[in-house]
Amino acid sequence: MLLALLLLSFPTMAQQPASVRSLMSSYGFEDTIARLKTALTTHGLTVFADIDQRAAAAHAGLELRPTRLLLFGNPASGTPIMQANPHAALELPLRVVVWEDNQQLVHLDYQDAVQVLTTYYSVTPELTARLAAVPALLQTALANK
Repeated sequence: MLLALLLLSFPTMAQQPASVRSLMSSYGFEDTIARLKTALTTHGLTVFADIDQRAAAAHAGLELRPTRLLLFGNPASGTPIMQANPHAALELPLRVVVWEDNQQLVHLDYQDAVQVLTTYYSVTPELTARLAAVPALLQTALANK
């Protein structure tokens, strides 16, 4: 009973694949998005898309907590991976989802691209080496000043 109540009140306990990592932001929702975009572009990554999933839900007449999906990457890093295994394009560009829970805490979820690409697509560690820096970049963007 207590676990059921916790699951209802704290959605971060929802099931997720083992390759998904979750971070907590020290900032509000919009500030987190801005900091994240700045960190990505400052480090030579391109933000290819910023999808406001809450707005899309509202357009369909539905409600959703603040949720935005960012697609980002660097063709110099991703292209050799896709050359090695065209199926790996399903994982590229990289993505993060920023969402706000019921307590206005902001979360960032991303997939461990290195783990997924090496495990499921047999991409060599040499090709995924540049992607290994992404988790630290995301953590830095969300950390307190």
